[in-house]
Amino acid sequence: MNVLTLSWRYLWSRPLSTVLNLLLLALGLASMAFLLIARDQVDRAFERDLAGIDLVVGAKGSPMQLILAGVFHLDVPPGNIPLVEANQLAQHPQVAQLIPLSLGDNLGGFRIVGTTRDYPAHYGAQLARGAFWQAPLEAVLGAQVAQRTGLQIGQAFEGAHGLGRGGAVHGATPYTVTGVLAACGCVLDRLVLTATESVWRVHDDMHAGANMSEDERAELAEALAAEREITLALVRYRTPLAAASLPRFINQSTSMQAAAPAVEITRLLSMVGVGTQVLRALAAVLLVVAGLSVFIALWNAVRERRADLAMLRMLGAPPARVAALLLCEALWLALLACAAALLAAHGLTAVMGDMLMARQSLAITGWQWVPGEAWVPVLAFGVAVVAAFVPAASAYRVDVTQLLNSR
Repeated sequence: MNVLTLSWRYLWSRPLSTVLNLLLLALGLASMAFLLIARDQVDRAFERDLAGIDLVVGAKGSPMQLILAGVFHLDVPPGNIPLVEANQLAQHPQVAQLIPLSLGDNLGGFRIVGTTRDYPAHYGAQLARGAFWQAPLEAVLGAQVAQRTGLQIGQAFEGAHGLGRGGAVHGATPYTVTGVLAACGCVLDRLVLTATESVWRVHDDMHAGANMSEDERAELAEALAAEREITLALVRYRTPLAAASLPRFINQSTSMQAAAPAVEITRLLSMVGVGTQVLRALAAVLLVVAGLSVFIALWNAVRERRADLAMLRMLGAPPARVAALLLCEALWLALLACAAALLAAHGLTAVMGDMLMARQSLAITGWQWVPGEAWVPVLAFGVAVVAAFVPAASAYRVDVTQLLNSR
């Protein structure tokens, strides 16, 4: 007797019941798998973007807002900080590196960031083609920006005011594309990088107006140069001991604010973790319901197949083989549910990643194996074995003589 083949046929002898049990079990497993995959992807995205950044310095306001705006480019910065103070901070003995970021414009929703070459170098970015900017109003596109906009090297584009779509276009100061970054899976993929001076020049021209004379423009430029500002600064400590004193020094002795990414992201994940726990509890309820449904189906199967079980025993099948028949039926169900759940979880994560990408948010992919997924098959087969234990034990103890006499 081929137990696997016979159990497969028995499983589909009740198609409606099998589909219902399969759906319930797959939903519970898919929920668990989706939480594991999404959480792992978000953690990796945070780790990639936060790598090597010890401190974010900006205008006073919300530290969380500062981190989301300065590192992940998901929020609006609280304001600007004087360039003089940023340069003084860069000379502090506890600062190994300070990377300035100037925001304010966008290209089709993708942020234009004025910075130095240290910013792409910090993430180990490589050029897919072209070269980095050499002068103001030259720009390098992230991989996602180049894909969505279709811009090529040598083409010009105009930035729009604001960090989202719909702002006034700076038609008098177009940028020229000099290079495209290779995809890195980090925040640079959805940014347009240029020199800090580019951002200043664009906004100087915006303030100047069309009717100003050259002398008036020169006087305005000189006045603005004395009050230059940047939006944010990314700081890397010279020694780990700086974490204990440098943030306090900045917050108390300057007009700027310092926010530690590790602290704020831990706080953010703890807040999001509440929702994750609720979803995990819901998935656990679905698994319990699925387990009960499988148990009831197998228990009814034992009662309905009493004649079949008696015939199998008469044909020489030992009790263990008869019990294995029901166990294999549950395991078939677990195997199908596990495959469907993993496929659904990865597909849902891929859809979520596309939605986030369309909103210029975190880079998440659904087609990447997560170590925690190894628990999904274990959980599936565990539920199947527990649900099939009592029916299989009942089939094992079937009395052939009693079954035949009852007929």
